[in-house]
Amino acid sequence: MIDAPERTPSGQAAAMRVLLLPGAFGSGADFAAAGFNDEVRTRDLPLELVFADLEFRHVTDRSILERLRDGPLAAARRAGCRSVWLAGVSLGAYIALVFAERFPGEVDGLCLLAPYLGTRLVSGAIARAGGLARWASATGASDDEEERVWRFAAAPTLPVYVGYGRSDRFADAQRLLANALPPSRVDAIDGAHDWPTWRTLWGRFLDRWPLPGEPSAVRVAG
Repeated sequence: MIDAPERTPSGQAAAMRVLLLPGAFGSGADFAAAGFNDEVRTRDLPLELVFADLEFRHVTDRSILERLRDGPLAAARRAGCRSVWLAGVSLGAYIALVFAERFPGEVDGLCLLAPYLGTRLVSGAIARAGGLARWASATGASDDEEERVWRFAAAPTLPVYVGYGRSDRFADAQRLLANALPPSRVDAIDGAHDWPTWRTLWGRFLDRWPLPGEPSAVRVAG
């Protein structure tokens, strides 16, 4: 299920739209309940939020990728949105990364909050290699999805923001990803793998807008 866009404070169509993907066993409605809309309204940003649910069967067979491309992302382009981002928490953030790697050029940026980044097999190999850049340079192309995603993250072709709590249960892998990005695109705060932490990180992401690579014209309304 895809919710209709949350309109900007003025009620006008926004220059930027963000499609938000929940974590495992979550729903798109969780973002509204956690106050993600309120963070946008407080800053008076010309930003529409669209909330998506991740049905288990569509995630498992990866048909969610085509559903996102042909559904809400295509709708955003038809609506004239100049900038369309994917954002997600936990598993939703991982799906956003998978989408960006699979379909280059379909989205303009990624906001990854407390991303689940796959098994420890790959992240452990990256840590032993001395970091993502060294691992990527020492390994070749692979058909393994996790390895492809990590290689994409080593040299992303679009702006990527990563935020996580230092006590997050996936913090070790998140730190590996964060260390490969410019400091201006990373936030590490006190917190765990929970909604209060993710709301704080979402607010910090909005405070950093526009990230390098995004047009400054879409910073604030009016």
